[in-house]
Amino acid sequence: MKIIILGAGQVGGSLADNLASEANDITVVDLDESRLRTLQDTLDIRTVKGSGSYPNVLKQAGADDADMLIAVTNSDEINMVACQVAHTLFKTPTKISRVRAASYLSSKELFGLEAFPIDVLISPELVVTQHISRLIDNPGALQVLDFSNGKIRLVGIKAVPGAPLVGHEISYLRKHLPHIDTRVAAIYRKGRGLIPVGDTIVEPGDEVFYIAARDHIQMVMKELQPTDRSYKRIMIAGGGNIGARLAQMLEGRYNVKLIEQNHKRCLFLSEELDNTIVLHGNAANKDLLLEENIEDTDVFCALTNDDEANIMASMLAKRLGVRKVMTLINNPDYVDLIQGGEIDIAISPQQTTIGSLLSHVRRGDIVAAHSLRRGAAEAIEVIAHGDHRSSKVVGKRIDELNLPEGATISAIMRRSEVLIAHDHIRIEPDDHAIVFLLDKRKIREVERLFQVGLTFF
Repeated sequence: MKIIILGAGQVGGSLADNLASEANDITVVDLDESRLRTLQDTLDIRTVKGSGSYPNVLKQAGADDADMLIAVTNSDEINMVACQVAHTLFKTPTKISRVRAASYLSSKELFGLEAFPIDVLISPELVVTQHISRLIDNPGALQVLDFSNGKIRLVGIKAVPGAPLVGHEISYLRKHLPHIDTRVAAIYRKGRGLIPVGDTIVEPGDEVFYIAARDHIQMVMKELQPTDRSYKRIMIAGGGNIGARLAQMLEGRYNVKLIEQNHKRCLFLSEELDNTIVLHGNAANKDLLLEENIEDTDVFCALTNDDEANIMASMLAKRLGVRKVMTLINNPDYVDLIQGGEIDIAISPQQTTIGSLLSHVRRGDIVAAHSLRRGAAEAIEVIAHGDHRSSKVVGKRIDELNLPEGATISAIMRRSEVLIAHDHIRIEPDDHAIVFLLDKRKIREVERLFQVGLTFF
């Protein structure tokens, strides 16, 4: 697939890294020559210096025969105009644009064939906010991913000594929870991924990814961690787009406090938010945190634009007694270094956003895709089409499928019914299969497996 990416920042660079390894023809456009040089030194891609909204720059980037334009510069206006130019002059089939401003996003009539011809709108702040909100709603989870409009969830959780399933074979789960159907899709042990079988023993410290119907998630979680009481008190450091959105999303269900250093921004937030206590100050100020009873706070979310400030505030909050710390980290090199110590969950906006883009880039009828383990693994929702003559999957039992090594079907959405994948289940036309891949480089093999043969037509 020939793809033009506008913007060589954190999102554009991470996206280029993900897609270049999958035999796509990638061109990245940016005004910053040093960013382009860095990408070209590490990836097999083309680069073009210039403004992505200029017709001559898009032409130089290969827009004449591009399959897709992904506009993820820091300017909403450049992204939107670039999609218009690509549509009008180059008839680019698929146009994806990052739009951050809430004022644009709230005016849906701006987007469509008669306005800005954008096929897919991506709002990183909204994606990250929803990600954090799901983590808060599921205490103890490291990652919570939705499929089939939220009816199926894939959850990553660390196994804790003393929990019912820890030290036992996975098959023990069915005996202990006979009325709950779930499947362990993968286990990461000391950084190495493995596809478990019934006699695989869950060890303390394992990072376990399991899938279940949304209503069953909490019951399974208790088997891997001692019961963790629900969160009530949330403190947010940083009143930018993500911090403000999160406070707005949570304030109806939790007691929320937000700390913001900019006084003018504080005044604005105090008018915009209904039930959030807005505090003016530095979130890394020990006296302020103690004064606001940090030791009684359930979750501290450090969400400023400064990685170092987020890390320092989070470490201080943890040492002062907060139960859980979630920290926004823009530099992907920091994520693995800090997660699991005093910082419970490091959130990478690049990886979170890329997950929402992948489903539109993947071949075949993939309706959802999520990046896991900092981009090494992936979980997708793919639709099975055709019949037993034209499809390599329809009509076959799950244990008969020629899945690549390290890939497993974890669940199936059949019309309105959630089916946890067991070997005897046969794939039917229009089933939505949730596939977990330990190695995302195998995604092409899964796509080919689900493609319909010519006899279908």
